[in-house]
Amino acid sequence: MDLSWDDAARAGRFEDYIEGLAGALGHKDRDEPFRHYCAGLLLPGERKSVEPMAARLSPGSVSAEHQSLLHFVGQSPWSAGSLLSAVRSAVLPALTDQAPVEAWIVDDTGFPKKGKHSVGVARQYCGQLGKQDNCQVAVSLSVASVASSLPVAWRLYLPKAWAKAWAKDAARRAKAGVPDDVIFATKTRIALDQIAWAAACPDIPKGVVVSDAGYGNEMDFRLGVADLGLCYVAGIQSTTTLWAPGAGPLMPSASRGQGRPQTRLQHPRDQAPVSAKTLAEGLSADHWRKITWREGVAGPLCSRFAALRLRPAHRDRRRCEPWPGEWLLIEWPEGETEPTKYWLANLPEDTSIERLVHLAKLRWRIERDYRELKQELGLGHYEGRGWRGFHHHAALCIAAYGFLLKERIAIPPSGPCNRPLLQEPALPEGFRPRGAADPTRAAHPDIHRHAAPDHRRGAGKETAPMSMLSPSDPRQNQNHTKFMTQ
Repeated sequence: MDLSWDDAARAGRFEDYIEGLAGALGHKDRDEPFRHYCAGLLLPGERKSVEPMAARLSPGSVSAEHQSLLHFVGQSPWSAGSLLSAVRSAVLPALTDQAPVEAWIVDDTGFPKKGKHSVGVARQYCGQLGKQDNCQVAVSLSVASVASSLPVAWRLYLPKAWAKAWAKDAARRAKAGVPDDVIFATKTRIALDQIAWAAACPDIPKGVVVSDAGYGNEMDFRLGVADLGLCYVAGIQSTTTLWAPGAGPLMPSASRGQGRPQTRLQHPRDQAPVSAKTLAEGLSADHWRKITWREGVAGPLCSRFAALRLRPAHRDRRRCEPWPGEWLLIEWPEGETEPTKYWLANLPEDTSIERLVHLAKLRWRIERDYRELKQELGLGHYEGRGWRGFHHHAALCIAAYGFLLKERIAIPPSGPCNRPLLQEPALPEGFRPRGAADPTRAAHPDIHRHAAPDHRRGAGKETAPMSMLSPSDPRQNQNHTKFMTQ
C-alpha cells in the first residue's frame, strides 16, 4: 500500500503515531492491518466499511486486503479498551497543552440498523433519526477542553428486552460474541461506570461532568457523580421538583410523648416543592442576563439565562437531612414562549453564572465528536454483527480521530485550511475494477453490445464501466470529498 500524503512530515508523524499505538494490539502481525485500517478511515470516500476501504487501499489486490481487514476488525482478539488507552496517552498531552481539560461529557449515539441479528439492535430512540427505530446505541465519555475533545470510553448498550432474551439463548449470545460478564445495565449505569473508571486513571485530568437531561434527570446519576467527589452540570426536565430559594423541608421534630421520635424530614404546611418550569416562569425580569458563551460559525452564540441557589426536593420525605444546595441554571431565549433548557449543578456557591453557562454549553463538543466520527471517519459504517467487531471498529475510528486532533493542534491558526490528509493510492497500469469487462477479450458474436433498441434507457449514450470505488472511478474523479484538518 503506497499512500500519497499532502507532505512528507505528516507521513512521518502518521507512521510514528501508528507505531506508538500498535503495542496495544498485543502481536506484531496486527501492526500492518492496523495501519491499513486507520489509513482507510482517513482516506476520502463515502463508505468506510471494510470492502470499500480495501478497494481504495489496495486496488490491485482487493480480495486479500478485504480478508485481512475483515479478520483484523471482526475476529482478531485484541483489546479495544487497550487501544483506547493508548490513544489517550498519545493525544491527551497535546490536547492539554492547547487548553486545560474542563469537562467530562457523557452521552449516547445511535446507529440505524436493518434486521434483528446485530448485537444490541432493537427498536429504541435513535438520536441520528430523531425518533424510535431499529438501531444500536453506544454510550461514551469524552474529555473536553474549550478547544478540543477526545472520546476515552465506549460501550454498546444492550436493551433490557434484548439482554433478557439472549441471556436464555447461549448459542445466540456466543455467536454475537457477547462476553459472559456483560449483563444488562442502563445507559446511566454504563455512564457512571465509565466516569468511575476515568476518575481512577491518574493520567486523565479531572473535569466537571456534563450531561443532557437523558442522564441528569436521574437523581441516582447525579448522586453517583457526587459520590465520586466530582462536580456536575447536568440537564434536567422542566418537571423536576425543587424548593424555591430560601425554602426547604423541616427537620424531624423532637418527640413530646411516649411515641417513637420522628426521623424523617417534613414538608411545611404553607410551602411545597414546585417544578423547575414554575420557578422559571415566576422570575422577574432582573433575574435574566444575556450571556455569550462562544463564537459560532455565523457569529457569537448568546441567550438569556438565570441562576438560582436552591435544594432539590426528590423524595426528601424519605430522608433525615435536606439535599445539599445546588445551582439551577435556566435558559430562556428571546422570542421563545417558555424556557427551553434547565440544568442542576453542584458547583460551589461562588460560581458565576458565566461559568455555569460555559460548562453547560461545552456539551456541544461530544456532539461534534459524534458528527465527525460518523461523517468523516465512518463510525456508523461497520457492517458486522458481533460485539467484538462493533467495539473494534469504534476504537479504530477513535484512533484515526486522535491523529486528526493532533494534526489540528499542530497547525497554527494561520496555517492552511482545506488540506486533504491523504490521496488515494495510484492505480496500477492495466487495473480493471471487479466486474468490469475485459477489453482484451472479443465480444460474444451473438450479442450486439452497441446496438441497443431505442426504447432502452440511455440508448445511444456511451456508458463507463461500473467501479467498486464510490462515488465513481478514482481515475476520473479528482473532486470527491476530502478529509480536512481544519
